[in-house]
Amino acid sequence: MPDRAPQPVDRQLPTDEARDLISLVRDIAQREIAPKAAEEEEAGRFPREVFTLLSRAGLLGLPYDSEYGGGDQPYEVYLQVLEELAAARLTVGLGVSVHTLATYALATYGSKQQQVEHLPEMLGGGLLGAYCLSEPASGSDAASLRTKAVRDGDEWVLDGTKAWITHGGIADFYTVMARTGEDGPRGISAFLVRGDAEGLSSAAPEKKMGMKGSPTAQVHFDGVRVPDERRVGEQGQGFAIALSALDSGRLGIAACAIGLAQAALDEAVDYATGRQQFGRPIADFQGLRFMIADMATQVEAGRALYLAAARLRDAGRPFAKQAAMAKLHCTDTAMKVTTDAVQILGGYGYTADFPVERYMREAKVLQIVEGTNQIQRMVIARHLAGPETR
Repeated sequence: MPDRAPQPVDRQLPTDEARDLISLVRDIAQREIAPKAAEEEEAGRFPREVFTLLSRAGLLGLPYDSEYGGGDQPYEVYLQVLEELAAARLTVGLGVSVHTLATYALATYGSKQQQVEHLPEMLGGGLLGAYCLSEPASGSDAASLRTKAVRDGDEWVLDGTKAWITHGGIADFYTVMARTGEDGPRGISAFLVRGDAEGLSSAAPEKKMGMKGSPTAQVHFDGVRVPDERRVGEQGQGFAIALSALDSGRLGIAACAIGLAQAALDEAVDYATGRQQFGRPIADFQGLRFMIADMATQVEAGRALYLAAARLRDAGRPFAKQAAMAKLHCTDTAMKVTTDAVQILGGYGYTADFPVERYMREAKVLQIVEGTNQIQRMVIARHLAGPETR
């Protein structure tokens, strides 16, 4: 079969700076990320050195203020960077998205003093963040979380367990939602917790069907003391901060999903145009040609949807409904496209000799993280028809 690289995605970018940025990301992806992806995912190895490189290149703070080391990039550019990284290796693209999510609370709701003190390291100092909302008994029903923060003088004492934490056990800082008051959403506050804080520990990483290189673990807080100056936002504002962060984070997941789907599509086209059966490439057969056409259409539609939502965000307009739509459509697309890619490769697609079986396993988690796709449908319906009656 011919060994030909897929053509880069033809992107509509707002500035020459953005075009140069995408070129830099593609170069890093091709040199430093993609060549090791299959081997390191199989071994369950997290590529911390890649995140150090991305931090030094200014790619861990793209949508944030340059005053603190960010990139001053609009979300429509940042998301396309995520897509390029996820196409090379989902562990990296998703990791950047999670780091950006973990940084959101401080960058958006933190005081000026907090931002000056902490953001430069978080955005460009080689640190890696994690976002702690879910718990063993509160996933979709996040407002029922039980992790507590009790005031003790000028400090808060945190006790509880967070679950399904990407970068759990390896993060340098955790953005943690904990209960400081009454039951329900109004009793939750946000805290910035050091990764080396006394009393903070993590369980062994979960054994997953995909994304093996990205550690997902429970994080335990056993009398962890956090100074009040590391509380982010007002007391009781934590749940609102969490939901606001997730609106943006869902766009990150959508972009990662399209990156993964694009990688699967490229692999399927490459295989179908090179594989000979009955004396001609299998891409000549109408059944496969139509599959490829449908895959490409779904990928382009997903890209257009997440970019439309991002442009609303960049314009300062409401985008929560569109973010939920993008997360829903793009992750369902990733699942469909990667499954079809396995089918096009036939028996080879089911082996680890080709990456499409890994892509299919990885795609599944994107329908679950940062709000399952059933939750996204609830969010969309509420925007259209109002809240459910009880």
